Amino acid sequence: MGGAFLAAAILARVGGRIGLPTIPLFILAGILLGPHTPGVVLLDDPHDLEMLSALGLVLLLFYLGLEFHLDDLKAGGRKMVLAGTVYLILNVGAGLGFGFVLGWGNAEALVLAGVIGISSSAIVTKILVDLKRLNSPETKPILGIIVVDDVFLALYLAALQPILSHSDGVGAALRDGGKAFGFLLLLALAARFGTKLISKLIDTRDDELLVISFLGAAVFVAGVSDWFGVADAIGAFMVGLMLGSTSSGDRIMKLVHPLRDAFGAIFFFAFGLSINPGDLPSVMWPVLMAVALTVAMNVLSGLFSARVYGFGPLEASNISTTLMARGEFALILATMAAGAGLDERLSPFIAGYVLVLAVLAPLAAGRSTWLARILPGGRVKEKEEEKVSVPA
Repeated sequence: MGGAFLAAAILARVGGRIGLPTIPLFILAGILLGPHTPGVVLLDDPHDLEMLSALGLVLLLFYLGLEFHLDDLKAGGRKMVLAGTVYLILNVGAGLGFGFVLGWGNAEALVLAGVIGISSSAIVTKILVDLKRLNSPETKPILGIIVVDDVFLALYLAALQPILSHSDGVGAALRDGGKAFGFLLLLALAARFGTKLISKLIDTRDDELLVISFLGAAVFVAGVSDWFGVADAIGAFMVGLMLGSTSSGDRIMKLVHPLRDAFGAIFFFAFGLSINPGDLPSVMWPVLMAVALTVAMNVLSGLFSARVYGFGPLEASNISTTLMARGEFALILATMAAGAGLDERLSPFIAGYVLVLAVLAPLAAGRSTWLARILPGGRVKEKEEEKVSVPA
């Protein structure tokens, strides 16, 4: 683990000197020092970091919940649901169609719908933090889409599990989906009506006790969420949402910073460990086609979200590029597909697709002004800004 931290730090420092974001560099460190590449191997089994990696994801989403205030959710709930629903229709629909076009099988197409359709909460959070955009106006729809994604994710996994296991029927899928939805509703009610009680329970002047309390709450609820069939990340997000509205919210945000950064780095490093570069050439063309499709669908959904919120081309570009990444959920689906005995090309395809977008999304988000110039209205706005900058 010490080697993982040091390798991630060294690569991130080198990349920072030439303006590269940290996410792809952490992933690259995992690839270079993992069991699938020659040279120094820090870990023979990527699962050795599984729990630490899960903790990194939980803390990333917990922090995101702290930043996402309940007032924002109540004020723009309808717009968020609309933007998130259209995002899913475009991306999941495109993924399903792409899966059928590939002709690898019906079950494979259903897996690809989720892989291509659902953004990475962890990478999106890291991009927003790294680019200091948490307070930007377009961040609200981005977070709203992430929340809708995670709600859909719970229902999607409940429906997909019996298909991959070839056992339980429609009744089991409906039961699992209902259990997941019920737990999400319970968390939402607690966030809405239990703030005062939670504030009293969490309140303490001792930083040590406060850290232990919020960390225990986030990890515990994430674990219970997983048991109910809800993504552990959304459970941690909801805890952050609750605690962010308490009197201790500002202190918690400061105290969680170093934990978020440290274990978030391990999450992306472990992500890199799971990728075998040797498997990628055989699926290169499907990967590139899927990446192009994802870019197109994200631009369309970004334009729609910007229109719903009354934003301009720059905000549309920020939404499109930030949500482009695919990550932890796609890798979970790859593991499920391998266990179900689906087409052997599926796992290397998912690894290559996720790797390309995990690198492309942070780079594109940091240079979103390039895309904004070619979006509808981008040239007009650029000319208006040039006129304003010219002295009379």
